Amino acid sequence: MRSAAQIKGHPLHPMLVAFPIAFGVAAPVADSVGVIGEWATLWSAGAYLATAAVIGGLVAGVPGLIDYVSVVPPNSSASRRATWHLSVNLAALALIGAGWAFRHPDTLQPGTGTIVAEFIGLAVMTAGGWLGGTLVFRNQIGVDHRYAGAGKWKEATLTGKVGETIEVASADELKVGQMKLLHVNGRRVVLARTESGYSAFDDRCPHRGGSLADGVLACGTVTCPWHGSQFDARTGAVTAGPAEQSVQTYHVEEVGGRVRLVVPAG
Repeated sequence: MRSAAQIKGHPLHPMLVAFPIAFGVAAPVADSVGVIGEWATLWSAGAYLATAAVIGGLVAGVPGLIDYVSVVPPNSSASRRATWHLSVNLAALALIGAGWAFRHPDTLQPGTGTIVAEFIGLAVMTAGGWLGGTLVFRNQIGVDHRYAGAGKWKEATLTGKVGETIEVASADELKVGQMKLLHVNGRRVVLARTESGYSAFDDRCPHRGGSLADGVLACGTVTCPWHGSQFDARTGAVTAGPAEQSVQTYHVEEVGGRVRLVVPAG
């Protein structure tokens, strides 16, 4: 799913994480070499680099948090992985910051505890990066996909009473093979246009919680981007695994050039 914290489609989080990683690597190296060579200037640099790593990590975490809240599909394997990614990286920054407790307050000379904490923090940060990479390359979080006909990601937030019919799109808003993610009273519903008209179904793949709105719609079949499960876009029936449960579908109709959906229960 396309990153919410982005500039012209380019996610901010991966741009910014380069800074805490670079500072996080440089800080323990500078401190270690400074202590071994009794080079005060170098270990002073290590102190500032450690500070920069913590600050840079917190800054990089802001767009990451935005995507965690608004982009990662809830109740999914990616959501659990993203929670670990967030927690592990915060722990890494805490370890690097804790190294300051072992520094000499006047000379900034690092103690053994400083260097140990920084290297452990770097190792933990590496584990966090591994989780982040899995989120991007396996769960495709932050990836800006294109639909059939080069259609771009569409999303809308709507409210209404359960059972009420609400307008969700114009009849010509989507081309055949394109989808739109609707947040209806907090529920994620996919509006899809197939060769036989519009249909609506749950965004959540019942296998691991992947976003179907981020998948591929072709010949009336929607394919989950994570593990390839396929569903009939009109009936929600499974046409190919590994998913075993069907997807809930909802009543949608086209009236007077507008597409209308019956608001489902939350």
